Amino acid sequence: MITGVVSVDREAVMQLEIIDGLGARSALSAVVDTGYTGWLTLPPDLIAKLGLMWIGKGHGALADGTSFVTYRYNATIIWDGQPISIQVDSLDSDVLVGMSLMYGYEFLMPIVDGSTFTLRNLVGY
Repeated sequence: MITGVVSVDREAVMQLEIIDGLGARSALSAVVDTGYTGWLTLPPDLIAKLGLMWIGKGHGALADGTSFVTYRYNATIIWDGQPISIQVDSLDSDVLVGMSLMYGYEFLMPIVDGSTFTLRNLVGY
């Protein structure tokens, strides 16, 4: 099970570990974004610092319909206690956890400042 906290800004914030290009682990604070269908976003300067491998370009769309191009990278993170390989979108914003990373999990979140939310792995995913 994965847990996080609802901040006073009404954001669901969780801690992640990412493994850099040399194998060292770094802690990240990430905001859950249920409107983001990708895996994870990281700012370009952090991607460069971590030495992540570029894998290509991707396309996205904002809620207002504006489309954009993003650069995609391969990364390994620790997710639910296990290392997994994911795609990271380069985006000059907060670190965001998207729906693809949470796929196969149940997301339970009481919307109260300081409350704990959980992501529970569903059997079979």
